[in-house]
Amino acid sequence: MLKRSVINKTLEEAKAAFSEHHWNLPPRPRWDITDFGLGTFRDFGLTLINLAEEPEYCEKLMFAYENQRTPAHTHARKKEDIICRNGSLSLRLWPVRPGDAGARERFEVPVNGEAVSLEGGGILTLEAGSRITLVPGIYHEFWPVGGDCIIGEVSTANDDANDNFFVDERIGRFPGIEEDAPVEVKLIGEA
Repeated sequence: MLKRSVINKTLEEAKAAFSEHHWNLPPRPRWDITDFGLGTFRDFGLTLINLAEEPEYCEKLMFAYENQRTPAHTHARKKEDIICRNGSLSLRLWPVRPGDAGARERFEVPVNGEAVSLEGGGILTLEAGSRITLVPGIYHEFWPVGGDCIIGEVSTANDDANDNFFVDERIGRFPGIEEDAPVEVKLIGEA
């Protein structure tokens, strides 16, 4: 379970990082902080703010600590651009589910609008300002290297409850929370 004290500390550190890099937040940001149900937030976790949630598109601003991974997953419907806004962001990509036939095959992904050829399971690193476009079915995991990172996402309509398919089936999109401190902000996944 993710402790409320960790959520509160992460909120403050994410706000400080956004402020330091001149990312102004909306008046009432919708926060989403997750450990993906794995219980090791600094190893597997992500901090997100939904900036826009429209029927046609979604925009998110994310914060991740150095080496903090978003586990391998794909989407059935969502097409997304992941943009490194500050720092360096590494991504490991597969054309199909890792471990399935064809997972090591070469495939192409658009990076900054240009096709890049990559072997399945290969790693790309985006520097600040760079973006990658991921279509449904491309499995991906990502993590900051060389320091904490601010990440952007612009995508087609977002459905976090039903359109995240993780390789590790133990993973849940929204964490259980241990209430060990006062609630500073209710998260998106909370009732």
